Amino acid sequence: MKEYDLITIGTGAGLTIANAALRRGLKVAIVESGKVGGTCLTRGCIPSKVLVYPADVLREAQHAQKVGIQLKVDKLDWDVISKRMWSQIDESKEMEAGLKQVPGLDFYKGTGEFIGEYQLLVDRGSKREEITAPKILIASGARSLIPPIEGLEEAGYVTSETFFGEKFPKKPWKSLAIIGGGIIAAEFAHIFSALGTEITIVEMLPRLVTTEEPEVSRFLERQFRQYMTVLLNKKAVAVELKKGQKQIIIEDMTSGDQSQVSTDEILVATGRRSNSDLLKPEKTGVKMERGWIKTNEYLETSKKNIWCIGDANGLYQFRHKANYEAEIASTNIFATDDTHRITASYNAVPWAIYTYPQIGHVGMTEAEALEKGYKIYVGIHNYSSVAKGFAMGYTEGAPDDGFVKLIVDQSRAILGASIIGSYAAILIQQYVYLMNAGFLCELQMP
Repeated sequence: MKEYDLITIGTGAGLTIANAALRRGLKVAIVESGKVGGTCLTRGCIPSKVLVYPADVLREAQHAQKVGIQLKVDKLDWDVISKRMWSQIDESKEMEAGLKQVPGLDFYKGTGEFIGEYQLLVDRGSKREEITAPKILIASGARSLIPPIEGLEEAGYVTSETFFGEKFPKKPWKSLAIIGGGIIAAEFAHIFSALGTEITIVEMLPRLVTTEEPEVSRFLERQFRQYMTVLLNKKAVAVELKKGQKQIIIEDMTSGDQSQVSTDEILVATGRRSNSDLLKPEKTGVKMERGWIKTNEYLETSKKNIWCIGDANGLYQFRHKANYEAEIASTNIFATDDTHRITASYNAVPWAIYTYPQIGHVGMTEAEALEKGYKIYVGIHNYSSVAKGFAMGYTEGAPDDGFVKLIVDQSRAILGASIIGSYAAILIQQYVYLMNAGFLCELQMP
């Protein structure tokens, strides 16, 4: 059994900790079963944004008529769009080659699983190797959660993982049914509806993007219905193949009535599950909670000297949050004593949904604040109420007039903010700064 000072499982944000160990002259092992770079680089936020931007341009070209400009798109070059996307994903190959040349680092390409106290068995295909270390970081990420739908496996489907892999289409599908109505579903719906694909969303809950304020969900639904079919409160119960098409049998969650949706392809985007189950962490004493690895405020698991960051712990599945945790964990893993350890805080974790219109979010929703016992003020301000919004073509009462919703407690501290509309992903950042700075919403009198 080969011994190391640190084992890092996963090559997304986990590389930060590996680099910190190498800088200290420690001997490090990295275990990775997929492409180097993690979800964000290889099958998530980076390649998806390369596809989102052309879709944004197409929708903005349509919106331009509101400010007096008529634009016509002569050609959509899927090959160019695809090539640009793959150029980003393929950076993974260079990263892997680079890792194999780093002194003091052994790179294990394969699936690892715990077999004992601080011991891992790595299946590298042609051989299996056992490794051990007194300190271990789990940054193994997450994967698509596939619901038990009759006939789905036989009919075939696409996930965000296989889309950015072996099932990437040679051209946009003529029709696509998306099972799910969350963040991934919303972004793919935007991308392919803008590219001309007939989109049908099948969501068993009564609204889209349920992480967001109800007003935001309603706004997005209203916009989506202009470009696609949105079926809410409907559950996919079975799939079958008929005459080259995939037929989805859907059931109304209230009445139980059934109907069918016919489509060229199915994208399953019904949620995420931790990859940590593949590691069998219970064999080394690491506790799980609802399928996710449980960590304390220092990001340490129930097993001393084993830490977990990123999607594997289920706390806000975003790369910037994983990067933040990597900095916290890096400090704590190499702290000389407990007084030098620092805690993680999640009160101002921002995120964006790159759909059309964009959605930005930080902190609590109104319902979450009330549930936690806060007495609050709620403010809503539309884009059309400021000159810049009008200049961009937004008018009062128009269905596309985006807004900002602010949640403030009685001390005037900002508890949360939500934005839906143009540049929401950028605009939300100012609230992140204000929340982190402890800003109070007070009118300063001269």
